[in-house]
Amino acid sequence: MKTGWSRNAEAIVWVTIATALFSIIFASGKFAGELAPPLQVNVMRYMGGAATLIVLASFQRQKLSSYRSGRPLFHFIRTVFGVSGGLTIIQSSTDMPIVDATAISLLYVVFVVLLGVMILGERLGWRHVAGILACFAGAALVVTSRGAFRHVDVAYIAPALLALFGALLLAVEGIMIKLLAQSDRPMVVMLHVNIFGLLLLAVPAWFVWQPVTVWQALPYVLLGPMGIAAQYCVIRGYRMADLSVVGPVDYSWLIFASLIGLLFFNEIPTVGVATGCAFIVLGGVVLATIKPRPEKQSLFELQ
Repeated sequence: MKTGWSRNAEAIVWVTIATALFSIIFASGKFAGELAPPLQVNVMRYMGGAATLIVLASFQRQKLSSYRSGRPLFHFIRTVFGVSGGLTIIQSSTDMPIVDATAISLLYVVFVVLLGVMILGERLGWRHVAGILACFAGAALVVTSRGAFRHVDVAYIAPALLALFGALLLAVEGIMIKLLAQSDRPMVVMLHVNIFGLLLLAVPAWFVWQPVTVWQALPYVLLGPMGIAAQYCVIRGYRMADLSVVGPVDYSWLIFASLIGLLFFNEIPTVGVATGCAFIVLGGVVLATIKPRPEKQSLFELQ
């Protein structure tokens, strides 16, 4: 059993790895360019993810029925919240400056921490508050340095509310992931979200589907295994620590997005962006050193 603050630190490492992997997945639309719309890219990713999980399950030499959850409806609702939240934020980004929509969607972390307190009974100490504020301040500095909210328009009210609603949907999904991570094995959680996600997106993606060759589709199908690895890391991290600890780690997405922009798109980060990233790292360190609540029995086997 881990003691002191090591369990929170390990949880943050798991979620940070997940965020790094998801950052690559989120950037896939930009890598795709005009090749395929985001819906199509996501469907190909879910196809790759489902195939990966089926292969992993076959190595376990267990029937797929052994991975059936006792709460399939809960898994389905979680997937609906996640898919809907992502799509609403994407839609809001088309009707207002993307940097503004991104800034609003970052309120997801605030929502998930508050929901953790109200629904899960998590407690916030002064170090929680300090770490969360440092992460939030860093995130705010990054998005404002990139030009968020420099031009306010009445026409942006509706898409701004849509982005806010999307952030709330993702926060509810975060709560549900936390609950599912406590009750179901990682393979069970991942199988359900990938299959349900594929079913939910298949029909709308069909209407915007662009013909691609096998070689063009392959990189996006291979995002599936990467997504599986990211989901597993999230489940591990959420299982080990409170949402008030792991939730703000999602702000590290801005750090990885900046690195991707620098390495692949020649987007040089400003001093404000670099300073904001430093604040996010500082907040993560503060959260990692918080003494965790008593550890619960592990459910980490990938079965």
